[in-house]
Amino acid sequence: MKMSKNVNIYLEANPNPNSLKFVTDKILIDDGIIKDYPDVESAIDSPLAISLFEFKYIKRVFIMSNFITLTKNEDISWDDIKIELRDFIKKYIEEEKTILNKSITEDNSTPHGDLDKKIIEVLEEYIKPAVEQDGGAIQFESYNNGIVKVSLQGACSGCPSSMITLKAGIEKLLKRFIPEVNEVVAQEI
Repeated sequence: MKMSKNVNIYLEANPNPNSLKFVTDKILIDDGIIKDYPDVESAIDSPLAISLFEFKYIKRVFIMSNFITLTKNEDISWDDIKIELRDFIKKYIEEEKTILNKSITEDNSTPHGDLDKKIIEVLEEYIKPAVEQDGGAIQFESYNNGIVKVSLQGACSGCPSSMITLKAGIEKLLKRFIPEVNEVVAQEI
């Protein structure tokens, strides 16, 4: 068992009261890769996520860049579990255990339409940074007949305020920049 340098982790709350963001001073997975695991069965490519699901109160694991957002069951308080989880993640990273299996490749297929590209540019520049700061991610799924479909991941998935953010923030912004957009809807993952 080899030990790496000491890893620092701090916790950030976000608008979803059942999610907490664990931010490390180490890059966990390559930039641009987003891993959202709604259950243990979907975590086949991440030994870290599988280990986190062993905590019975964990409902969702989201890994991106230098942070992990965990979503817990509603019947337990963060005050009762956050130190245990932080210590587990810290030890896991310091022991340089596998976070993401290398053999899994990310699907980076790009949309072809000009309108798709415009929508993605607006999402990337104006929306993604704010969503990531809250411990989640937004992914463009499709555009058809004025309707933009996006997937909300991490802390955003199941967040009580995500629909307000979607309609009052994201939809309003996309309509302002791209007049062809009439509505933005979230696609469940």
